[in-house]
Amino acid sequence: MGTFKKEKSRLGREGSEKKPGNLRVKGENFYRNAKDVAKVNMFRGGKAKYNAQGELVRAADFQSKEVPKARVQPDRRWFNNTRVIAQPTLTQFREAMGQKANDPYQVLLRRNKLPMSLLEENSHIPKVRVLESEPFDSTFGPRAQRKRPKLAVDSLSDLANASNERQNAYEEKEEERILSNPEPDSDVTTAARDAIFNKGQSKRIWNELYKVIDSSDVLLQVLDARDPMGTRCRSVERYLKKEAPHKHMVLVLNKIDLVPTSVAAAWTKILAKEYPTIAFHASINNSFGKGSLIQILRQYASLHSDKKQVSVGLVGYPNAGKSSIINTLRKKKVCNVAPIPGETKVWQYVTLMKRIFLIDCPGIVPPSSTDSDADLLLKGVVRVENVSNPEAYIPTVLTRCKNKHLERTYEISGWNDSTEFLCMLAKKSGRLLKGGEADEASIAKMVLNDFMRGKIPWFVGPKGLSSSEEDTNKKGNTLTEETNEEEVEEGSQEQTNDDGEEEEWNGIEESKDAPPAGEKTVAESASDE
Repeated sequence: MGTFKKEKSRLGREGSEKKPGNLRVKGENFYRNAKDVAKVNMFRGGKAKYNAQGELVRAADFQSKEVPKARVQPDRRWFNNTRVIAQPTLTQFREAMGQKANDPYQVLLRRNKLPMSLLEENSHIPKVRVLESEPFDSTFGPRAQRKRPKLAVDSLSDLANASNERQNAYEEKEEERILSNPEPDSDVTTAARDAIFNKGQSKRIWNELYKVIDSSDVLLQVLDARDPMGTRCRSVERYLKKEAPHKHMVLVLNKIDLVPTSVAAAWTKILAKEYPTIAFHASINNSFGKGSLIQILRQYASLHSDKKQVSVGLVGYPNAGKSSIINTLRKKKVCNVAPIPGETKVWQYVTLMKRIFLIDCPGIVPPSSTDSDADLLLKGVVRVENVSNPEAYIPTVLTRCKNKHLERTYEISGWNDSTEFLCMLAKKSGRLLKGGEADEASIAKMVLNDFMRGKIPWFVGPKGLSSSEEDTNKKGNTLTEETNEEEVEEGSQEQTNDDGEEEEWNGIEESKDAPPAGEKTVAESASDE
């Protein structure tokens, strides 16, 4: 204690107020504070304890080999969170929910609280039929032996020969595809397919599409009323049903001013069986279907009241009118539009209302083995000015359009084939080359542009009804199996008025006076399940 007294007196003389940290005071541990003691106890308690003979007295923590004497109490309170359902109730649930899920005008909300896996459960359980491939003696028992795998080749040389044969077969198939004539009626054979026909299928375009799908709660698939089934993206619909069933799909039948009223109404009725369908005419000043589309978007916004905003994405083929629909809804130009495909390069957000946002997407072209180059060109997928040999696609245009519509548009008549048609049109318009020859390439591009931009009346109707002269002359054309005789008479291209005189369809002029009456059956309210 002498050291303590000397140190204490020294601090008193110096007038220091700090407590001496290295002095032992009565009632205080000089060597360890509380934190160090807890740390030492932690290390000490984790070791096993042995006696003088080296026998284990107390095992280390979490290393005891004693089996605890415990059992689950047979009480129902242990299983309060378990739900049990009988088989008849499960069958009734599957039937009821299956009907609601397949109805395009019914919406399933809070899907995470419903046992949706019971609807998609596969009841067929495959049986393992071992004895059909191997006998019982060689499969089970003491003489069981492993089955030898079946190999396509026996040696490395056979594998190399098989690889060479597959390579040769692939090269032959590619040569046939390259040398094949895309147009059977024409005499032009292209050496290889133009790269321009691969537009809308690049990796960048598909990345933009999936960005729009992932960011959207509601998807508007824009279809061309002249060819709805040809401009429909089946791959996108299958992807939504399989990967994102909680997202909603609405079909927008755009450009109804280019088809007869009855054809637009018939297509709306047919497509409405699968998805909610809206007949639409995109125009900032004189639009049709704008009220129905805004109404159904408000209904989806009210269904998702828990979200701060609802995103609506527009997808479809190039030149289908996606950006024009956005400009129509906003009633001003917010997106760049052009009568040529590929104007929209990247996706962009557009505010429609406080809680509803629109997402514009570039046009996509799903790969199809049935679509030829002429089909892609006439759908408006590629730009006409970039196509080589445009005169090779004129025969397809002549087969899809009626001769009287072409005569009324270009004021010429009396041609027999596509070459004569181009020559007559070139002489009339004054597009001649040196020596008085017709500039067929320039005239063909003009005809293709008129065909895609709606200057030449044409359409593809349901159940074989089309604008070609061969189909309209047939008396057995029907719109749908459910349509009556009145709908068939209205669907024909030459309608009869009250005086008995034939009233011809003149394309855009007639449709402006009588807009299609398909709006009433579109905006049905989605019920809350």
